[in-house]
Amino acid sequence: MKILHTSDWHLGRTFKGESLIEDHAYFLSQLMDIILTQEPDVLIIAGDIFDRASPPASAISQFDEFQRQVYHNTATALVILAGNHDSGERIGINGPFADRNRVLIRGRLEKDDTPLILNDEYGPIAFSALPFGEIYAARETFDNTRISSPADVIAAQVECARKHIPTNARWIISAHAFVTGASTTESERSLSVGGIETVSASVFEGAHYVALGHLHRAQKVGSDHIRYSGSPLAFAFDEAGSEKSVTMITLGRDGVSNIELLPLKALRQVRILKGNLRDLENMTNDPNRSDLVHAVLTDTGALVDPMARLRKTFPNAITLEREARQTTQSDGKGRATAKLNDPQAVIREFLTYVRDDAISDNEQAILDTAFKDISNEKA
Repeated sequence: MKILHTSDWHLGRTFKGESLIEDHAYFLSQLMDIILTQEPDVLIIAGDIFDRASPPASAISQFDEFQRQVYHNTATALVILAGNHDSGERIGINGPFADRNRVLIRGRLEKDDTPLILNDEYGPIAFSALPFGEIYAARETFDNTRISSPADVIAAQVECARKHIPTNARWIISAHAFVTGASTTESERSLSVGGIETVSASVFEGAHYVALGHLHRAQKVGSDHIRYSGSPLAFAFDEAGSEKSVTMITLGRDGVSNIELLPLKALRQVRILKGNLRDLENMTNDPNRSDLVHAVLTDTGALVDPMARLRKTFPNAITLEREARQTTQSDGKGRATAKLNDPQAVIREFLTYVRDDAISDNEQAILDTAFKDISNEKA
């Protein structure tokens, strides 16, 4: 059986104020092409479908249209669960009406977490979907006041799900959690305030594959069969240069027989550019000028409106920082040294300070001509 694993779409998210709706549409189109080409038996979406509990209408439309395409145009089964950014009620609203032979949707914590059972040539495969749940909600759901951490919540979910797994079935768990030892990025939201939020991989003992959501880097945790698919888009500049993918696994008679990361191409890459402002301004032949850019300027002098200048070349420059900044003028004490009775010297010093570059011969000639004309007018 072929299982396609993805998570952390964060539909409706912006990148430091820049809309990502077209970037998400580009990803969803690729994902649909992968499904049509690879023909997976199951698609798992392991939480954080949306970026917030009340997503914009455009994000809801994107997800609804994608679900319809998968259900009506393919034979792929769907396993969907809510993450910590999602509203469990919103994700789970269609769960009771879903095709129980092909679709499993889990929005809120449930004590009676019955799996989706599918079959291949080797027998039954049970899919359990464990949505993110808060500690106090878990105490009420599982009637257990000792639950005090995300690890306890996951443990209670796994224990209840395990009771419904047929003895001869292979078991696939999808969950939204922070498993100990995994690598994070800047853009993940903490699962716990003031406490330990990590979960031991051992809690998933007995599962033949664990499809995780929450962390945005594609990675395995402790074992090849416990994996994060990672987010399809980069949401922070610390992910610049990272390769995004979805994970295709093949399940054999005794467990996972093959794992393949299917690469995704971003509509706009997240990039960090470093250099002198003038050099960056001159990169007009760069084929990826629409990328989301963080610039590190190496100029040491003062600069006039560097972001506006940079955006003429890179219109989606988002943030900018100065690697070093000259704080003193030519006398080393932060004072101008040119005398006011020598206006050309004042201009030369100002230009040197602003752009960290001395006046050129051509510029000096222009300056000489201008002052000569002024002198002639006065005469």
